Amino acid sequence: MSSIGKLMKQAARMQQQMEQVQALLAARTVEATSGGGAVKIVARCEGTIASIKIDPAALNPSDAQLLEDMLLTAVNKALGEAKQIYNEEMGKVTAGFNMPGLM
Repeated sequence: MSSIGKLMKQAARMQQQMEQVQALLAARTVEATSGGGAVKIVARCEGTIASIKIDPAALNPSDAQLLEDMLLTAVNKALGEAKQIYNEEMGKVTAGFNMPGLM
């Protein structure tokens, strides 16, 4: 088989594996908290937020800025962890793929 044929087979196999991993990552979640647990964020490993939970005790109108900061911190932590997992899992799929002239 020609090297182009082998490369095409390898690329098709990798694409199928990537689609399977992406589907698994869309269902996988990570959780991050902030403010000692006052804010809890659940993110999907494909980069979206699944849920936001706020402890009612943290809902003080005079502390809106504090709540916003806790939300921002927890969201960034959750999305960062989700991105790390995504990159690790996709890296496993693409690890053996070597396209001559591109890498």
